[in-house]
Amino acid sequence: MKGYLNYKLIFFLIILTPCISVAQTIKLKGKIIDGETGEGMPFASIYIKNTDAGTSSDFEGFYTLTVSSNYDSLTVYNMGYAMKAKAIPKGVEEAVLNFQLESEISSVDEVIVQPTENPAWAIMRNVIKNKDKNDIRRLDAYEYETYNRLEVSVDNISDRLKKRKIYQKIAEVYDSAKAVAGEDGKPVIPMFISESISNYYHRRNPDMTKELIHGVRVTGVGVEDGSVVSQLIGTSFQNYNFYKNAVSVVQKDFLSPIADSWQVFYEYELEDSAFIDSQWCYKLTFHPKQSKDLAFTGMMWIHDTTFAIKQIDVKVGKEANINFIEKVKIQQEFQQMSNGAWIPIKTRALLDIDEITKNSPGLLAKFYSSSKDIKINQPKDEKFYDQLIEVESDAMVQSSDYWEQKRHDSITESEKNMYAMIDSIKNVPLVKSYIEIVNIAINGYKRIGKIDFGPYLALYSYNNVEGNRIRLGFKTNIDFSRKWVIKAYGAYGTKDTKFKYSGSVSYIFSKKRWTEAGIEYRKDIEMVAINPERLGSNPLFLTYAQWGTLQGPFYKEFAQVYFNTELKKDFGLKVKLRNWDFNPADPFDFDYYPKLYSNGDTSITSNYFRTTELITELRLTKDEILLQNDNERLSFGTKNNWPIIALRHVYGMKGVLGSDFEYHKLYLFFNHSFRVGALGRSYYDFTAGKIFTPLPYPLLEVHIGNRSPFYSTAAYNLMNYFEFVSDQFISLNYRHYFEGLFFNRIPLIKKLKWRFLVSANLLYGYLDQKNIDLIPYSMRMSNHSINKFGDLPYVEVGYGIENIFKIFRVDFFHRLTYNDHPNVRNFGVKFSAQFRF
Repeated sequence: MKGYLNYKLIFFLIILTPCISVAQTIKLKGKIIDGETGEGMPFASIYIKNTDAGTSSDFEGFYTLTVSSNYDSLTVYNMGYAMKAKAIPKGVEEAVLNFQLESEISSVDEVIVQPTENPAWAIMRNVIKNKDKNDIRRLDAYEYETYNRLEVSVDNISDRLKKRKIYQKIAEVYDSAKAVAGEDGKPVIPMFISESISNYYHRRNPDMTKELIHGVRVTGVGVEDGSVVSQLIGTSFQNYNFYKNAVSVVQKDFLSPIADSWQVFYEYELEDSAFIDSQWCYKLTFHPKQSKDLAFTGMMWIHDTTFAIKQIDVKVGKEANINFIEKVKIQQEFQQMSNGAWIPIKTRALLDIDEITKNSPGLLAKFYSSSKDIKINQPKDEKFYDQLIEVESDAMVQSSDYWEQKRHDSITESEKNMYAMIDSIKNVPLVKSYIEIVNIAINGYKRIGKIDFGPYLALYSYNNVEGNRIRLGFKTNIDFSRKWVIKAYGAYGTKDTKFKYSGSVSYIFSKKRWTEAGIEYRKDIEMVAINPERLGSNPLFLTYAQWGTLQGPFYKEFAQVYFNTELKKDFGLKVKLRNWDFNPADPFDFDYYPKLYSNGDTSITSNYFRTTELITELRLTKDEILLQNDNERLSFGTKNNWPIIALRHVYGMKGVLGSDFEYHKLYLFFNHSFRVGALGRSYYDFTAGKIFTPLPYPLLEVHIGNRSPFYSTAAYNLMNYFEFVSDQFISLNYRHYFEGLFFNRIPLIKKLKWRFLVSANLLYGYLDQKNIDLIPYSMRMSNHSINKFGDLPYVEVGYGIENIFKIFRVDFFHRLTYNDHPNVRNFGVKFSAQFRF
């Protein structure tokens, strides 16, 4: 009987075991949220302490975990955030536990060298060994549909700002700025939001890229036309590849945690291993050895067999040597392709721009991108990639239904409401006034309807020839016409009592393969010693040169017609026919010998000439980033730092429109930049030129000196005006930026976040004796005499400190050759201001 009861008891225990098991487990799920941004936090660790039970959040921050109901608490942790735990409810089979993690300021622990090797190093060596196999760049071609969303908001609103009238006017638009606050309750004012749907195409050989944007939805405070923005919000500008040695963020090259020099700049720790999407992965955490280096802190999950990045979460904090940035975060999730390469399918980036002053607000920019319908190794024909970024004509007029259908992920009601709130904010009169002031400060023009008046930088100047110079000008904008552009200005000098004026009309035939033609007439004063075409990128130096004593002033009557077009992608043609005269403001002569150009044998001395020139220029580059801003086209450099090469020929046409000379000039321009590993980035400009015919010196190459206190890359900073003239020359301008490589390692100085740089200017030329004979005797014998080159090139070298108070730069220059010339400076200090992150 006792045995029968034992068997019966065992039988009932077997039957009840599943029920007991069910009763002893609980399914936990929820979302991990970044307390600063309100965004979901991917790749966070969710676990039961002192057990093997755990998981990680997905890219949107969601998680699901089934554990025994006997456990008391669930813990969540992510590197750089304070750990948080919550109690597990009792007596239920399922519970929702959401977590909001706050940033934690933590110092890097002391590194203790152990006798055994760091286990993370073996994994990292395999990661480096397999980089080429896993890199998306190994694919012959790839394409995918991509959805991008960008949001920009004002955050860190101080109590002082809340008392200002402009904030109160904005707050009236909606009940409270908390309408779009994060879950931490911090008020956020939305300023800009955009969405885009596009197809991204790339082929490896030849290396070509194209993004075709099908849909764009943009609204923002200060954004009057979304045409430029629509080109900036696509995948082309948010493409982060950690398989490169350096990742470019806010114009800075950050060392990748899987760079070839990983062991020199990073510390690593093997923290965990787990299944991620049914793939076994190792979790590595890392941080830079020097906190101020341009390097990342974060974690990455490494696939155990291919040693590819499955997930990565990195950030750069305020301690790094970058300006105006409090935090940068990048998160990516990868998917393996059939041939083994891994493609990022989701990317989230955050840029937290610091407050300039204690009471000023900051900016928070959040970018999200997802990709689907991925195709590999199906390259398009080369002609397909004729334009790097192309926006379809109906891209900006897509319906709400289109966005509901095409979004890869749903957006929250708060995000949907942002469009209406931003439209309301930018229509507040006081906000409009602030926007207008900012636009004038940046662009130099005041927009009134279809006309922009300015530029205000040239409104007034004073010099020894004109006295007080007053100038008024205007140009038409895109509201006037999307094809026609009209520009004009008028100026008057109180001393020379002469009117100066200019007018131009241009027509844009095509904006897809940019083609335009125009005509211009100008009558004004210029300087032989300063070429405004060369200094167009340095308006501060050019404006300074127009004050005080003008260097070689002459009155110039100028007329030209021009035609610019793209023959094919990255290959452009410019043709100009222009006629201009030289009429010195000061009566000095140059010797002009007609016998050099004809069979005559008489000599004539004159201080006036006229010339007609036909200029042809070919421009070649690769993957240049060109954006359309209203009726202008802007260059943002090239992808992958390809050089820009230009070849220019100038033909002087004697007898045409009264031209006195026939001549040929040939120029080569070569601009490039490259990264020197961890040492920073170098930039150089190489120029060569030759003039094949003897000419008066104003038509030769008058190399630009710089006696101003300002630094200029287009001038030789210790050369005098008119010091060197040549008819053939080669020049090299070199700059290298070490970023914070040196000063970051010096105590006390590293707190200032100064950056060290070096530079060099080299110029060598030749001046034929026939051209020397044409130089006026008075200029050959004066204290500021024109010189020809000897056996040595002109050389000046410099070193400097930038990032002084974040915007100022000081350069120290030494002149190494031709120090015996009269009135030269062998040492000089130049100042400049710049905006660099």
